[in-house]
Amino acid sequence: MSPLKRLLQQVLLPAIVFQSVLIGGAYATGREIVEYGARFGSGGLWSLAAIGIGFSVISAACYEFARVTGAFDYRSLVRELIGPLWPLFDVLYVTMVVVVIAVVSAASGAIGEQVLALPHAVGVGLIMLLVVLINAAGRRVIERFKSVGSVILYAGYLLFAGTVIGATWANIGPALAGAHDPVDGPGIGVLLGVGLLYAGYNLAGLPSTLFVLDRQTARWQSVAAGLLTGLLSIVPFLLTYLAVLGFYPDAEVLGAQVPWLIMLERTHGGWLVGLYAVVVLWTLVETSVGMIHAITDRISVNLREAGRDPLTGRQAGALTLAVLVLAALLSRWGIIALVAQGYTLMAYGFLALFALPLLTRGVWRVVRASRAESA
Repeated sequence: MSPLKRLLQQVLLPAIVFQSVLIGGAYATGREIVEYGARFGSGGLWSLAAIGIGFSVISAACYEFARVTGAFDYRSLVRELIGPLWPLFDVLYVTMVVVVIAVVSAASGAIGEQVLALPHAVGVGLIMLLVVLINAAGRRVIERFKSVGSVILYAGYLLFAGTVIGATWANIGPALAGAHDPVDGPGIGVLLGVGLLYAGYNLAGLPSTLFVLDRQTARWQSVAAGLLTGLLSIVPFLLTYLAVLGFYPDAEVLGAQVPWLIMLERTHGGWLVGLYAVVVLWTLVETSVGMIHAITDRISVNLREAGRDPLTGRQAGALTLAVLVLAALLSRWGIIALVAQGYTLMAYGFLALFALPLLTRGVWRVVRASRAESA
């Protein structure tokens, strides 16, 4: 393997995997950016700052802790972090996986039906089949799929954002300057807290990166991968935030289940709206593959520890299908309620059970390991 390819796998691949999982639950509809940033007008920039710093610091700490402890599945990692409380994280993570996929399923079904004239059940059913086949195929197929898929998704969202921002630029400047900010808007502390909540529930994407971290051999790789994770993750938020500000404080956009769809219809329409529908369907695949693979990988590790064979491709596929069906049923709750209530509740859980232990006990163990190596 060439040094360049090895470096890309050590530093870039974790960021790509995390971003590919993040984009479905965090950016696909635009609803998330409205809820955790754009609805505050220019004040959303404070949320943006908290999100970028939060992603970078927590990702770097997670990658280095995994490298030092050799914990490359989330069960092993969490057991190292919180000891006997690890089953609580299991419940939290699986619940979050179902909630995130439910959000994207609801958006995919609605958009596929509205734009592509696909019956809701048919569109979601085809996506489910693709996710099952990819997860059943194993690690190499998943890595290649997510690497190529992330490039395509990033290009798509750059196109969407560029189109909307270009068409509404005259309103974005005044909105950033606070011309339309609510008089009784929240203070900086509240805005920073909102950003941390956004970063908190999106920590659910970190376990999906663990299976590619076994290639890292030095701390600088963990730190570089963490910083790159923060950068790749914040760019789609910033672009979507600016796009929404182009319409701020339009009640139809801010109150839409899928703000992106409204914004694209107003500024372009036609083939671009159709392309957006395809991209949203693809985000369901990307997000579902990454998050569910973390679950199947964790179960396989547990089986090996018990002296049994890991999950077969068929068994992984069956488990994937079960999670997807549960998420499809939950999606009937609606996107706005899932984002506003479900995501916020999950955020507190991940901050308490993952971020706080990682930045305290986890960092302490990394420092202790460093001192032992240098002694």
